[in-house]
Amino acid sequence: MKPTTPKGTRDFSPVEMARRNYIFDTIRTVFHRYGFRQIETPAMENLTTLMGKYGEEGDKLLFKVLNSGDWAAKLPDEELQARNSVRLTNMVCEKGLRYDLTVPFARYVVQHREEITFPFKRYQIQPVWRADRPQKGRYREFYQCDADVVGSDSLLLEAELVEMMDAAFSAFGIDVVIKINNRKVLAGIAETVGAADRIADITVAIDKLDKIGLDGVNRELEEKGIPAEAVERLRPVIMLEGTNDEKIAILRTVLAGSETGLKGVDEVEEVLLHVGESGLKNRVELDLTLARGLNYYTGAIFEVKALGVEIGSISGGGRYDNLTGIFGLPGVSGVGFSFGADRIYDVLTALDKFPAELTAASRIVFLAFDNRGLEFGCKAVRTVRRAGIDAELYLDCAKMKKQMAYANANNIPYVGIIGDDELAAGKVTLKDMMSGEQRMLSVDEIISVLAN
Repeated sequence: MKPTTPKGTRDFSPVEMARRNYIFDTIRTVFHRYGFRQIETPAMENLTTLMGKYGEEGDKLLFKVLNSGDWAAKLPDEELQARNSVRLTNMVCEKGLRYDLTVPFARYVVQHREEITFPFKRYQIQPVWRADRPQKGRYREFYQCDADVVGSDSLLLEAELVEMMDAAFSAFGIDVVIKINNRKVLAGIAETVGAADRIADITVAIDKLDKIGLDGVNRELEEKGIPAEAVERLRPVIMLEGTNDEKIAILRTVLAGSETGLKGVDEVEEVLLHVGESGLKNRVELDLTLARGLNYYTGAIFEVKALGVEIGSISGGGRYDNLTGIFGLPGVSGVGFSFGADRIYDVLTALDKFPAELTAASRIVFLAFDNRGLEFGCKAVRTVRRAGIDAELYLDCAKMKKQMAYANANNIPYVGIIGDDELAAGKVTLKDMMSGEQRMLSVDEIISVLAN
């Protein structure tokens, strides 16, 4: 049988890794610019940490890890014979692969609270796993790049996160729209249409508007028992159009009877005011269909969509005031967001936005015809590397055509040819693989050319 990777996972070639590292390095630079510091958490968490934090649908997507040892011997015969897979899984699995980086971060904050100075600004760049159905832009194993702040209620943080999203996507050269909403606004809408107790069902449904359309959302709401009258009253609100200011003005009228909803409108307006003063390159849009189904968001919610590419959101997040309280540390407010590195990769590929030089393995490869040339090349490549330049030596005395093909295949911009004439002069013929220009230079002169 031909070996394969599990569905929803991938191998990454050297070229792909160079491009992925470009993404990570660009994001990391933005994180550092705004004062965030890096931490890491384990790939596995206790299921008690993960379960119940992502809603019913999220819990179904957790990869659970089977307990080690002879777990079957400890199970009563009646449990095995009942063939209840959900119950059995809960009995034989105590750990799971992390679903995201936010819940493990909340656990980290509670566990290490004596070591932390608040407000605490952290970032993580690590893989996460979801037992989802693989499709274009959706994987079972993928990287997230998270930035979160805990220990402050300031809405300036929300505005700063929007600035970070804008800075990162501007650096990538990707045009995006940054969408913003607020869970308090959504709660106010649910209250206004007479379905305040069904806020979770409503937000899960309208979060799928882009995928299943308005009719699909209406059907899902009706199937969940939302009264037809409430569904009908919901329609014009979630389809609201106009400028951000126009939407806010209409919302103040629609939500006049909801204290929670008006507080959410106030928060959105304040964030948009701060953002409007920061000179963003990308558009920020109040989108009432933005719901984000995760249960822990309590205030602002964000999502970023790339323009000109058919793909899902490439960044998202929000405020989650109550998350650390679940782990025994109440009263700590948090806000954060995540870059979807894999989707950003797909967007950069589709738009041909990766810098061409990323795929080069080295700046130069030295090529020799014989053992004398190899000996000279060993000294030359060491000298070039000590100067801080990525360099390599082709270690076999193969035909020059084969050695040149190696340089081309690895997108190496320069080759250093070492033949009899070069050995006699104590120099190397430097060839620019792009222009074809050749000149015989000393190793120090080659370092000067490559450094510039």
